[in-house]
Amino acid sequence: MSTTTAPTGLNETQQRILQYLRENAGTRTYFKSRLIAEDLGLTAKEVGTNMSALCSGEFGVDVEKWGYSSSTTWMVSA
Repeated sequence: MSTTTAPTGLNETQQRILQYLRENAGTRTYFKSRLIAEDLGLTAKEVGTNMSALCSGEFGVDVEKWGYSSSTTWMVSA
């Protein structure tokens, strides 16, 4: 299985998550992996795995792993 990489260096799943965060960061600051997953049709594990790329890059949002209780929580600021 191959993964297409976008010019930004993100794969398709990471781009979907980034778009979701950009659209919702103005109304929320904290996001749980499982809730992002439900909204995007992914698993919480897929979200958590792909969030690390968003934490380490410059994509217009700051993403920081915040805590873990029943699902990883991410702090996001635009």
